[in-house]
Amino acid sequence: MGLGILFFLSSGLFLGWSLGANDAANVFGTAVGSRMVRFRTAATVCSVFVILGAVLGGAGAANTLDRLGSVNTLAGAFTVALAAALATFAMTRLGMPISTSQAIVGAIIGWNLYAGMVTGTRTLSTIVASWILCPLLAAVVAVALYIVMRQILRRGHLHLLRQDALVRWGLLLVGAFASYSLGANNIANVMGVFLPDNPFRDVTVLGVTFSGTQQLFLLGGTAIAIGVMTYSERTVRMIGSGLMRLSPEAALVIVGAQALVLFLFASERLEFWLASHGLPTFPLVPVSSTQVVIGAIVGLGLMRGGRGIQLRPLGSVGLGWVATPVVAGLVAFFLLFFVDNVFDQQVARVVHYRIDDTVLARYELEGRPAARVAAWSGREGANALRLQNELEREAALTRDEAQRLLELAELAPIVVDLGRAGLDLDRDYLGVVETRALATLAGQRYEHRWQFADALAAASPLWRLRKETPLNRSWNASVRDKLAYVERVFREQPAP
Repeated sequence: MGLGILFFLSSGLFLGWSLGANDAANVFGTAVGSRMVRFRTAATVCSVFVILGAVLGGAGAANTLDRLGSVNTLAGAFTVALAAALATFAMTRLGMPISTSQAIVGAIIGWNLYAGMVTGTRTLSTIVASWILCPLLAAVVAVALYIVMRQILRRGHLHLLRQDALVRWGLLLVGAFASYSLGANNIANVMGVFLPDNPFRDVTVLGVTFSGTQQLFLLGGTAIAIGVMTYSERTVRMIGSGLMRLSPEAALVIVGAQALVLFLFASERLEFWLASHGLPTFPLVPVSSTQVVIGAIVGLGLMRGGRGIQLRPLGSVGLGWVATPVVAGLVAFFLLFFVDNVFDQQVARVVHYRIDDTVLARYELEGRPAARVAAWSGREGANALRLQNELEREAALTRDEAQRLLELAELAPIVVDLGRAGLDLDRDYLGVVETRALATLAGQRYEHRWQFADALAAASPLWRLRKETPLNRSWNASVRDKLAYVERVFREQPAP
């Protein structure tokens, strides 16, 4: 990996370090605050398992941020991650546990505004809803776990010293699970913006494939671990004792509730299992571990009648939640302007759109109101946000309808040049059948990305997307990753 690429990734590593410094408090703050686990022990366990979670389970939530806004240059991704990191670091310096999820979402929206790109409103609504749902869910889970654990301890008739030892070991084990869940869910905040231009490629060693995404997440997970080890103690102690004085048993319950809630919103395997048994699933989105743990603490406090909850620290945390996405978005917008105009770095690749007859035909085939935009045939533009507003105003399209039309209208000229494929195509990654299907399109040119995807789907079922359900999520994610890869290989380069 070149020094230039490492420089662009450095802001993501800084964000990972800031996340570790801030969010370790959410995993082990209650355990350290109740004096059941030493800080150094907690930090070591957290560091190891947060890396494992990032590498083994981080793919589920990471793809969501790309649907919110796909930052399409490394310089842009660098700036977006830097803005989120600066917002997170500033709040951490103030001893205020905030949400890195909110910071990166705010920064991505700032990039969308600067680049004139459309923000995925459906994805944004899902993420914002999770910010509301997660604290409430954590409060309910914490109360339920506390009731169950209290019954177990009462019926167990354990000696006080033995009970103390079991709780101490329980805090370490549950903290390890919570750290894994934190890495799996929040690595999307750290490295998600770099996925469209991921510099790593899949590596196969002894029959085991270590994907480019996993390599990127390993780098980000290591940065989180360093943040945990070097700068998290102040925030850990604030969470552990600043909001409410906790017994060791209550601390165990809070860490357990946090681990379960984060895992629900991160695990692809759990989502598949729930869907296969006809059970409701949870959206795979990066959620705020800070909101989860504070929701659990407040839930226990309310169960006790509200006694012992410190309102002043709670108020400052709430203020941080509101301010973080706004601050991160503003910082991202101005940093993008600075990097673009002062350092002359391309922070956003210009994307052109053309609503031609093929686009309108496909739009109508999907059951969309193509008649309303028939007069737009031949219309071109390079500012998606402006085009969306005009479609909503002049053609009376809903936001969802306008955004789908722009997805189809995006120009991404692709020429299937097998000569280039011989040099650049990773045939081990694609497999024999996918490569043969690709070869049948030799010499073809496609103006729109969906035309290329449709042609591949017609050539082989292995290139075919399935109906969007939790059961098919893993299959569709794999197909989309391969499509994005071959698009990069065959994308027609603009003339110099």
